[in-house]
Amino acid sequence: MALLLFCLAYVLPGYVGREPWKNADMTAFGYMVELLRSSTQDAGVWLNPKLMGLSPEVDALLPYWLGAWAMQIAPAWIAPDFAARLPFGLMLALTLVATWYGVYHLARSPGALPVAFAFGGEARPADYARALADGGLLALIGCLGLAQLSHETTPALAQLCFTSLIFYAVAAMRFRSALPLVSAGAGLVGLTLSGGAAIALLFGAGSALLCGLERPASDERPAHRTLWTAGLLLVTGLAAVLAWWLGLWRWRIAVPADWSSLGRLLLWFTWPVWPLALWTLWRWRRQLGQLRSHRHLALPLWFAAVAIGTTLATPSSDRSLLLALPALATLAAFALPTLERSVAALIDWFTLLFFTGCAFTIWVVWLAMQTGVPKQPAANVARLAPGFEPSFSPFAFGIALAATLAWVWLVKWRAGRHRAAIWKSLVLPAGGAALCWLLLMTLWLPLLDFARSYAPLVQSVAAMTGRPACLQAHGLSRGQIAAFQFHGKFILHPATHEAHCPWLIVDADATATLPQAVDLRQWERQATVRRPSDDNEDIMLFRRVTPPGP
Repeated sequence: MALLLFCLAYVLPGYVGREPWKNADMTAFGYMVELLRSSTQDAGVWLNPKLMGLSPEVDALLPYWLGAWAMQIAPAWIAPDFAARLPFGLMLALTLVATWYGVYHLARSPGALPVAFAFGGEARPADYARALADGGLLALIGCLGLAQLSHETTPALAQLCFTSLIFYAVAAMRFRSALPLVSAGAGLVGLTLSGGAAIALLFGAGSALLCGLERPASDERPAHRTLWTAGLLLVTGLAAVLAWWLGLWRWRIAVPADWSSLGRLLLWFTWPVWPLALWTLWRWRRQLGQLRSHRHLALPLWFAAVAIGTTLATPSSDRSLLLALPALATLAAFALPTLERSVAALIDWFTLLFFTGCAFTIWVVWLAMQTGVPKQPAANVARLAPGFEPSFSPFAFGIALAATLAWVWLVKWRAGRHRAAIWKSLVLPAGGAALCWLLLMTLWLPLLDFARSYAPLVQSVAAMTGRPACLQAHGLSRGQIAAFQFHGKFILHPATHEAHCPWLIVDADATATLPQAVDLRQWERQATVRRPSDDNEDIMLFRRVTPPGP
């Protein structure tokens, strides 16, 4: 029950009470809204979503469908953006569940079980597997890169969810038959429809190869292995055909321009699992040449290798690296039985200092926003977010205070002697990550909404234009288009040489191409509107000076 409540405290913040954020979160929500609106006029838009004529940057369909369906069936009193986030919250919860059961089944494989004592007394296989599964789940929650990306309504979270379903399916195939095959089918098709067709093909074909080459257990039926491998290959082939039929096979390979920044991303994004994963590989190094008998190493290594390889070869490196976290967390869990006390103490001390310092900073800045003391943090907030008016929420304050007290208790518990808890080294990383995320989503939520939402920018433009029949737009990003349509209820049209709307909005970075898009004699520049928290995002506002055409 404690673990379930902990997962709930990690999943809910970030889905409740916030605005859609720039850029990917707002963009994906914009496609969902446009899909819901346009589907009443043309059912074909479900296979080709557009946002003011622009296709999504990610060749995904299912995430936009889920958000549109959620808004369609939600009651009228539920805000559309919150309704669209509901299926994504369920997908994050499903990711945690699938990871736990994936680690559990891998830990029960013969090659992963500890050596039995001569006179008995060792842990039962089921209890040992549960303990490692708890450790794997805590390792996943403790990953620094998981917090923000897993709470956005983007295809990246859908890809993570379906990747974890495939991972669970292959891990559990030795112990079950029907449920893992259904999970593999749902994961491969879902990953294909979420913009990961090539990754789904690699996961499916590689997993089938691992299953075919794996050394059978003494009590395993050969027919079961053959049928399961054939079924996995069949589902993989169907997913590939579906991707071809829908036109989802598009390769975007890009060599990293800055390898140092990519290295830093690998270090912080996957902390604290990467040192533990390396420790697992070191302690099991003699078994790496016998992967046929050690599926608990072969399977997570394959999934991690595919995800990290995708990270190195695609522009969206952080969202691709997200798919490696369940596999890396699994490898980290298998380090726990052999983790030396000095290594565990180093992780504990670093985690304690890092997350306690982060939580203290969050509280100090919040206190400065509310009272003006200390002066320097208050001045920094006023400088970075001009126009922000802080507000006090007793409910948010109570939740944040309770979470901080729980962190203090957790640190006290960890300082005690708990030799029976094999996962104790991952309690502080997971608890600290959850604490800081919860504090940000309660104490800092109004500030983050102001700084990361397009609402202040749209409201400034609306105050100058009023409620015109339409706006013409040039050079806006997909997120900006979605924000003007959602926050301002504006009807946007692409800028053309014929001025048929009373106002024209232009992104400041697109002014060089404006003369080719419109007849500047028909427009008069009125103002430049800046998003309050961003010095590099300006919207130029033009008023039409010629009468509308017939």
